[in-house]
Amino acid sequence: MAGRGRFPWVLVAASVILAALLAYTLFWGLVPARQRVASLEHELKTLYAREAELQTRLAQIEQRGSGREQAIAVLTAERDSLRGRLADLERQLAVSRGSRQ
Repeated sequence: MAGRGRFPWVLVAASVILAALLAYTLFWGLVPARQRVASLEHELKTLYAREAELQTRLAQIEQRGSGREQAIAVLTAERDSLRGRLADLERQLAVSRGSRQ
């Protein structure tokens, strides 16, 4: 009978130890994990903000680039127009020099 009376106390003690180990594991494992999650969330927010900033800068650079391309196209057209006008004037000059002689 003495052996039978001890068995429930061993079971209760093992259950208490198991509960303590589980609580220790959850508390000491969960708290750092939550801190790590909070740290990663903060880092993610920072990265999203940086990405938004870079997207804005990229859009500005692209706008400047397209503005430059338009300016280059306008200047190229003006240059071509001036070349044509210069060629016309040189022909007229050659004709007028030829008619004088």
